[in-house]
Amino acid sequence: MLESYIQAHISPEHPYLHRLYRESNLYLVRAHMVSGHIQGVLLRLLMEIICPREVLEIGTYTGYSALSMASGLTGNGRILTYEINDEMEDFTRPRIEQSPWAERVDFCIGDVLTDLPDEVKQGRRRFDFVFIDGNKRQYVEYYQLALQYLTPHGLILADNTLWDGHVVDSAYDGDPQTEGIRRFNDLVASDPRVDKVILPLRDGLTLIRKL
Repeated sequence: MLESYIQAHISPEHPYLHRLYRESNLYLVRAHMVSGHIQGVLLRLLMEIICPREVLEIGTYTGYSALSMASGLTGNGRILTYEINDEMEDFTRPRIEQSPWAERVDFCIGDVLTDLPDEVKQGRRRFDFVFIDGNKRQYVEYYQLALQYLTPHGLILADNTLWDGHVVDSAYDGDPQTEGIRRFNDLVASDPRVDKVILPLRDGLTLIRKL
């Protein structure tokens, strides 16, 4: 299997993240939503390359992606991560708090579209990197929010932007999640404010740079 080959030829998974991935598969019904080893390594490397001071994540789920990013942060870098599903709190919060990178992650249960801190809403805090992995129906809203609070030349990474190929499959016309991703992809493609590329990694990742 190609994915297994890739995993065998990249940097190894941190033991704590490996345990988190296993526990996600043991205890959760939708464990396939976890970022996993390949994407986790990419997220860590991006943090090490761009050295962001402030990171916003939209969609925490188990905390795998947040902790992958936290493992690559340097200096005073911090992550503010939002999970709208309060049923995930009992699983995710202790696993973030017990991790080697707990002091770098602020985990919030709530809707990022309405619940950002006042210091962000008032422009006193901006983000150098935003990772979008929330409700697919609201990707356009997340994108607009991210651009509003992104530093000049900051980066956005959006997950699931090929949506298992459904974005080019007419059988999924009318499906709310597929339509949400399509609207997002069309908006980004036509937006002159950003530079962008879709990476065919896992379920599709779009890397966006604010000009």
